[in-house]
Amino acid sequence: MLDFHHLAEFSRHNCIGICGFLIPANLLATLLTIILAVIGRPNFQVFLAAGVASIFAVLMMLHVHSWSIVGVVMSPTYILSGLAITCLVVNVTAIIWPKRQLQASTVSHNV
Repeated sequence: MLDFHHLAEFSRHNCIGICGFLIPANLLATLLTIILAVIGRPNFQVFLAAGVASIFAVLMMLHVHSWSIVGVVMSPTYILSGLAITCLVVNVTAIIWPKRQLQASTVSHNV
């Protein structure tokens, strides 16, 4: 059985290591998603990169939430939450963007 109390304690006790991994992982994975979407790689590759980047962003939000539960709310709480939300928005946009481009090119060819 998964005990969330122990996971939250682990998250708080290993904050430096978790943040030291998740911050660069979020930024690099989201950057990879942007690059793959801009250069026009197949949707599967963009979806895979966005999925991995979204997992990192959700893990960041859970880590920040573990601090919020115990009442520790400081500027890093807002900064890391903003980073995670920004990465999630960018990844969702990268998934939606190729579909919009395809629809726009279809409409321009029909005119």
